[in-house]
Amino acid sequence: MTAISTNPVVSMLDKCKSLCELRQIHAQMIKTNLLNHQFTVSRLIAFCSLSGVSGGLDYAASVFSRIQHPNSFIFFALIKGFSDTSNPVESLTLYARMLSCLNYSSACGKLLAFDEGRQVHGQVLKTHLWFDPFVGNSMVRMYIDFGQIELARRVFDRMPNRDVVSWNSMIAGYLKAGEIELASELFDEMPERDLVSCNAMIDGYGKCGRCELAEKVFETMSDKDVVTWTSMISAYAQNRCPMKALDLFREMLSLGLRPDGPAIVSVLSAIADLGFVEEGKWLHAYVSMNKIELSSGFIGSALIDMYSKCGYIENAYHVFRSISHRRNIGDWNAMISGLAIHGLAEKLLISFTCSHGGLVEEGQFYFESMHEKYKIVPRIQHYGCMIDLFGRAGLLEDALGVIQNMPFEADLLAWKAILSASMKHGHIEIGKSAALRAIELAPDDSSSYVLLSNIYAKAERWDDVAKIRLMMRQRGVKKIAGCSSMLVNGKVHEFLVGKELDRSYSGRVLAKIAKVVSRLKLQGYEPDLTQVLLDIEDEGKESLLNLHSEKMAVAFGLIHINKSAPIHIVKNLRVCCDCHCFMKLVSKVYNRQIIMRDQNRFHHFENGCCSCNEYW
Repeated sequence: MTAISTNPVVSMLDKCKSLCELRQIHAQMIKTNLLNHQFTVSRLIAFCSLSGVSGGLDYAASVFSRIQHPNSFIFFALIKGFSDTSNPVESLTLYARMLSCLNYSSACGKLLAFDEGRQVHGQVLKTHLWFDPFVGNSMVRMYIDFGQIELARRVFDRMPNRDVVSWNSMIAGYLKAGEIELASELFDEMPERDLVSCNAMIDGYGKCGRCELAEKVFETMSDKDVVTWTSMISAYAQNRCPMKALDLFREMLSLGLRPDGPAIVSVLSAIADLGFVEEGKWLHAYVSMNKIELSSGFIGSALIDMYSKCGYIENAYHVFRSISHRRNIGDWNAMISGLAIHGLAEKLLISFTCSHGGLVEEGQFYFESMHEKYKIVPRIQHYGCMIDLFGRAGLLEDALGVIQNMPFEADLLAWKAILSASMKHGHIEIGKSAALRAIELAPDDSSSYVLLSNIYAKAERWDDVAKIRLMMRQRGVKKIAGCSSMLVNGKVHEFLVGKELDRSYSGRVLAKIAKVVSRLKLQGYEPDLTQVLLDIEDEGKESLLNLHSEKMAVAFGLIHINKSAPIHIVKNLRVCCDCHCFMKLVSKVYNRQIIMRDQNRFHHFENGCCSCNEYW
């Protein structure tokens, strides 16, 4: 910089007294490549604009017009020069271009320089720039960046000229602020929609659980890009419609569209929910064949998560080993979570995930070492782990102590952990208190009502059971039916409690269950009738136990799956104690490996044992 500033040609500018001399100096700068430096260009234009040399300002404008990326100094030099002439309108035109090139108001928004942003807004209102849609749009985006959504809407409403960018900016602002209804109203009022606005609404509807509205927008679009398909696939995946997500992804591929990283991650998430590893292997192969980087859109982490949740922890570990050199925290978290839900507790002590292995003392040690040794301030998730850890071990008072002493209000997950532990260990009053807090936080979540009802039923407090069920009916809350699913020979088979089986195999499945139960009884199996939470005779309870969805699924597996292959079952709710015992005995008596994923974790049943070590 010093060498350029002291260059003889540059220094000659200070002695220049006419336009002719100015042109000669400019020509010399071109010959010696001095104009390749921003400093020289800035110095030239500043001198032309402000020196008072006759014709210098027009010459500066001519030089300026050839510059591709002018900096702020160049802009301000010209603006200052024109503002002192008899035609100051030109300075306002330059000001508008400066906003366009430098996006000044957006910069104010990103820096949260609210006062400066308001000053820019005030200046714009005093000039004809207010009639420039770009300038108005910049003001809208600035206030959105500030989080001032009402001010942004006020600017939007008062804009004399709006274009599609104006509408899209305001809609994006509402979606960012979580104002889905206001975004929807504005979207419906749009005089002309484009891909950006439609894609934004599909994404917004999906994130707030309004999948049917996302579908409606998607289906009315004549032109769709990769973002459109990705947004709709993500909406399905986020809203428990995994089969729809998978089907739409296949349709996308059939049209010759190449999916991006987020689309693949969403589909892997959907496959993980389904628990169908063959679909996951197919997508993994697609990623490999098309040389898509596992670092693109967190695909590596999603693959680890998918294989873990499909019961193939070895495959998950293989993917992890192939990318662990990246030291990406998402990969490590996915692997740690996978090992935890598969009951591999001994490998996880260093990772602070002890609750599913019943490792109370180890969990306490690592929790305390977080803030005492490593100076890490525990967040609510860490306290939640401790609550869950104590609860699973039956230490309900300790779990409540964590809630009382932590520096946060307990969230829904914390109270549901207490509620589940109360159900398992028979603590009626603690369970009641936890259930009421959970219901207060999430009145539409059926699981809290059901768990409280089950606590009362185990204690044979049938009047209280009736009150809870009446409350659910009055509030329109419906219990989620137990469902187990399997993928056999490329076809999905579902088994639901209270729903008739497919006629093509119902007789064989029911007969198989009866045969298996009889054989297990010879090995000491006693149906746990306390798991039937209805006020009926014991014979009726045993019949209902035999029709639990996971029992029907394992019977189907014994009939249709080769003896050398494991039986994979996905259960949407927590497996009950009776079915857990049943599976252990089936694995021993029939010499079969059974891998079942329930709501909480994986259970690997083999030779009469389960990987969970009775912690689930």
